[in-house]
Amino acid sequence: MYSLLTYSLLHVYRRRGWPGVWQVVAGVLFGVLLEWATIQQFHAYHYGRFVIMVADEVPLAIGVGWGVIIYAARLFAEATSLPGWARPFLAALLALGIDLSMDVVAIRLGMWDWGQGLAFHYFGVPWPNFWAWFWVVFFFSSGLWWLADGKQGPGQWLGPLAAIVLSVAGVLLTNYIIVYIIPWAWTLATVVLLFLGTWVLILSLRPRLIHPLPAPARWTPALFHGYFLLVGLFSGVLLHPPLLLGLALCWLGLWWWAEHSLITQRDSGL
Repeated sequence: MYSLLTYSLLHVYRRRGWPGVWQVVAGVLFGVLLEWATIQQFHAYHYGRFVIMVADEVPLAIGVGWGVIIYAARLFAEATSLPGWARPFLAALLALGIDLSMDVVAIRLGMWDWGQGLAFHYFGVPWPNFWAWFWVVFFFSSGLWWLADGKQGPGQWLGPLAAIVLSVAGVLLTNYIIVYIIPWAWTLATVVLLFLGTWVLILSLRPRLIHPLPAPARWTPALFHGYFLLVGLFSGVLLHPPLLLGLALCWLGLWWWAEHSLITQRDSGL
């Protein structure tokens, strides 16, 4: 996580200077704050012991993970032909694809625990978690695009702070909706409809790359998928049950297809 953060900070500094660095750092702060706030809201999960813990509850590395994933997802979306209002939807989908392969391995390695056993919902991961992942990335990437990007003077420094506050509020609200408003029996259907509806929206806009894909947009998801695939194989957790390995390869393949289909379209001039 810390290596990816260093790489992301160097990359954004070359592209956007110190205001860009502040946006990535704000993503890390947002990640830590939203994790702490969500734990206080529901007490639905807890983390294992990491080297650096914030408030003795949230690993700093988790906040760093949010920061680098959001940065990579935003870079990917910015390189496409999607209109500005649609880019947060693509960024959220890209991030969600990472979690679908990461979470099932992480909980089996003791990184965090949902307290429901390994057969609960998606192999131990509650369905509302994926709902939350979508809105976390959607809200914060939207906040940065509308409140910070392109701003001059105080706006470029205050915009990320406003994005943190508004995004945490948005995530807590959507968390409340999925837990207390939507009937529990409809949870899976709600998550699936959100996922498929967003895919249909993105595909209907016929996205293509209009700029070369920046390196962090390619390497960050590749490293997440690759790390958890290899760790899951070497530890054996992806083989219990073997379906987990098939799903991990499926999400890796879907990410590869999304990236390379867009690159092919750009290179062919479509």
